[in-house]
Formats: sequence, C-alpha cells, structure tokens
Amino acid sequence: MASLTAAKRIVIKIGSALLVDRSTGALRGDWLVSLAQDVAWLKGLGKDVVLVSSGSIALGRGVLGMPATTLPLEQSQAAAAVGQIRLARAYEEALAPHGITTAQVLVTLEDSSDRRRYLNSRATLETLLGLGVVPIVNENDTVATDEIRFGDNDRLAAQIAVTVGADTLVLLSDVDGFYTANPAEDAGATRFAVIEAITPQIEAMAGDAGSGLSKGGMKTKLMAARTATAAGCAMAICEGSAVNPLQTLESGANATWFPAQTDPQAARKRWIAAMKPRGSVTLDAGAVAALDRGKSLLPAGITDVAGPFERGDAVALLGPDGHSVGFGLARYSSTEAVQIKGHQSAEISVILGYPGRAAMIHRDDMAI
Repeated sequence: MASLTAAKRIVIKIGSALLVDRSTGALRGDWLVSLAQDVAWLKGLGKDVVLVSSGSIALGRGVLGMPATTLPLEQSQAAAAVGQIRLARAYEEALAPHGITTAQVLVTLEDSSDRRRYLNSRATLETLLGLGVVPIVNENDTVATDEIRFGDNDRLAAQIAVTVGADTLVLLSDVDGFYTANPAEDAGATRFAVIEAITPQIEAMAGDAGSGLSKGGMKTKLMAARTATAAGCAMAICEGSAVNPLQTLESGANATWFPAQTDPQAARKRWIAAMKPRGSVTLDAGAVAALDRGKSLLPAGITDVAGPFERGDAVALLGPDGHSVGFGLARYSSTEAVQIKGHQSAEISVILGYPGRAAMIHRDDMAI
C-alpha cells in the first residue's frame, strides 16, 4: 500500500462537500485550517504538493443565496465568479501562517487536449513547484461550457497528476473508499482495501454522485484511477471530513488504494515514444553522448532540422549517421530550430528577437 511519506509529489483533490457546509453554504474554516496543517507537514518532509479544489460554485451560490440544486449554466458561471475569489483567499489565509505561498491555477479541458496549452500548463506548474509554491487548481467554471469542461474534479485531479508527474493522488471524499455497493443503501456492502486492476466487475459496482454539492461519483473516481495509475501514480479514495485528513490517512484510516502500474517517468517516456514524429533533428556526436548521460538537447548540438513541426510536437532524434537515437517533444518550431541550430543557448534571444528556452528538448521530454 502506498504511503504519503514515501511519495515525492502528491496531488490532493478536495471535494465541495468537505470544504463547504451544505446547510449554510459557508466555508468550513476549522477543517481547512487542519488541511493546511497537513500540507505544511508534507512540505516539511520535502514533498511537492498540489491541491485540486472544488468549492467555487458552492461558495458562490451561498453568497448569492442560490439553492443547493443543479443550476443553469449561466448561474453556475456567475456563482463560480463570486466563489472563486473567496476560495483562493481562504487557501491563502490558511497556508500563509505556515510560510507557504499559494497560487491559483484555473484550467479547462482544452488546456490538456491542446498540446501547446498542455505544455504551457505543465511548465507553469513545474516552475511553481520548483519555487516551493502550493498551486491551488480548479476548473475554470466561469468560462467553461459543457463542451469544454472536465465535468468533475476527480478527472481533473488525475489529469493534473499526470501533467506534473505525481506519484500519489489522494481523493478526499465523503466516503472512506470504494465499496461493492452503495453502503448507504446496502448494509452488506464491503470496502476494498486495494484494487489492483479495474475490471468490468469493479466498474459495475460504481454508483453515481451522492452529494447535492458535488458532481463526482464512484464512476468518475474509477476513471481518475485508470488515468492516474496508467501514468505511474498511485491513487487513494478516503473519507476526508476528519480533522487532519492526510495525517489520518497516513496513520491507517480506511481507504481504497489503486497501486501505480509503473512509475511516472517510465510512463511519460512510453507516451512520448508512442507518438508519431512530425519531423526530426540531426545531432552531432557530442550531443548524442550528452543525451546518453541524461542531459537535455541544446541547439548547439543540432546539425540539421527536418519539418515542419510546431512547439510541443514529437520529433525523431537522429545521430550523425542518420539512425534514430530516440524521440522528444520540441520546445521550438522547426522554423525557429533552423535559425538556432548550432548556436549557443545564450545566443537564442539575439537570433529570435525574444527570450527563449535554453534547451531544444528537455531531458524530461525525451525517450532515448
């Protein structure tokens, strides 16, 4: 079974029903303070932490006096606009006493389906984590329509876990795991401690959403588990309403764990290797040797460019003899690559007329 103290990068999903009191629509401040204590505990252990938090619509509807029922799209967007600013401020105020800086990151489904926007999101999150910041991620409900939305933050949390290469995803829920049936309706339902594989039988046991404030049910949690574990990220479903829910989980509280099927780095490299390359770059012998040592590909090591390709596209990496040595995601278009090939990274801004990235392909975006 996975352990939070053994993880390196952890994504935690917080549902609306945990964060917002259903009867009053007010923030559960004491619970959020305890969650902040848990985040500080993990940060103190040297972990990277990302929070994927619902709650903007639930908070906004409370302020606006809207009912806790399904709202028309326009009213949901209005409630999100009012609630999101309060949600971000609540996290900032809860984590600031621990010396933790927060950042608000709002995304839509298009940000993961569009390659360039996906890379931009990934670069932003990586930079924030590198600076010790705790990103607070939520779906941009103010502008997202039904056609471009994740629909629930279970799926969003899994996608964020894949994006940042997390090794552990925790879904704080209003139930303490995955059951053979709905425990509220079937007294004989039993909880799984571990689910090694999501079989058709497991899928048949999943129900729909149970809370008036949340959208996600067990079906979406299984979808999240399938996405996360395939990308090398273990996932837990646990009951989150207790004080200090993450430390409670680490102490052995009831939960259902889905073990990772691989590790995040290996999963990413397989994904890159499976892409159809849009072009190629030919390397000199020194660059090939540098890649073998785990280095990034710098423009100085490129002797030829074949395209066309855009930033974020997969390209083949060819040695001096023309044979493939791997694949990678380009950080420049083929037009830009032609201009900077053979040049030092310090010269890029002069050649292109704007600041650029030092590497043509970063080592994390390669399959050698």
